Amino acid sequence: MHIAFTSSKPHDRSSFAAAAEELGLTADFEFLDFHLDRRSAPVLAGREVVCIFVNDHADREVLQTLHAGGTRLLLLRSAGYNHVDLKTARELGIQVANVPAYSPHAVAEHAVGLLLALNRKIHRAWLRVRDGNFALDGLIGFDICGKQVGVIGTGRIGECFGRILHGFGAKVLAHDPVNRSLQDIAEYVELDALLKRADIVSLHCPLNAGTHHLINAERLALMKPTAVLINTGRGGLIDTPALICALKLHRIGAVGLDVYEEEADVFFEDLSQRGIDDDVLARLLTFPNVLVTAHQGFLTREALHAIARVTLNNALQWQRDGLAANALGTT
Repeated sequence: MHIAFTSSKPHDRSSFAAAAEELGLTADFEFLDFHLDRRSAPVLAGREVVCIFVNDHADREVLQTLHAGGTRLLLLRSAGYNHVDLKTARELGIQVANVPAYSPHAVAEHAVGLLLALNRKIHRAWLRVRDGNFALDGLIGFDICGKQVGVIGTGRIGECFGRILHGFGAKVLAHDPVNRSLQDIAEYVELDALLKRADIVSLHCPLNAGTHHLINAERLALMKPTAVLINTGRGGLIDTPALICALKLHRIGAVGLDVYEEEADVFFEDLSQRGIDDDVLARLLTFPNVLVTAHQGFLTREALHAIARVTLNNALQWQRDGLAANALGTT
């Protein structure tokens, strides 16, 4: 089997090689560093199996190009699939398979890490100490114990995050129209009520038409001016210009982001010599109460191993039975 990987990085090479050996899979892996989009899709002609990541784009035009070139299986190295036009894939007969669960702990623990760093100003303290400044001015945080934590989206990752914060002694508020997996420890409330009450808000819902810019100017205005907002889900869940406006007006306490709506041309790349062309992101990075990481919530050994193993198992099952284990949009 030949599998072409777009948006690949060194950790993909090592994790997929290890998973292939573990599964006893003999395959020809082609690791490509470019994103999948309308310009690059023609390059993949002749690749029956293509494996993409979160910042690749598989819209109708891209899928038509892939199909014309012989692609019949599109593997996702992610749980989210908002970047794929499933309707078009189904029409063309291209199977799409994701990794519905790899390590919810990886992303949930990263969200907790962002929260702790922001609350206790760890990132700022680290910079100070390196300069020989051991003063404590401006580094006051708050106890998480006793605070109200709002979890928006209580799938596997949201549930894991909620249980971690419950362990800290926080009161968990939850909002999810589908999954009530936290009922034993959380109070489920309407979204606006959650935003008004929560001292900490963490986003763990998928990105779709109903959740695009879920956090906008109106909903930011509902939040406490001291609230901490964490997003390790998808960048499009937040209206970034509205968030910047709230930060400028001191209408929010702190923000931790592992995702950004226009991250595709920025994240996973070294721009230290060239600089950042995205003015919105550049402005966001100027705020001392904002901490941004480059979509690394999934980046643990355990998660990488699970992603590679599930992805290859999807390919194997498709090759053997004609239907990938985690096929999407097949009905």
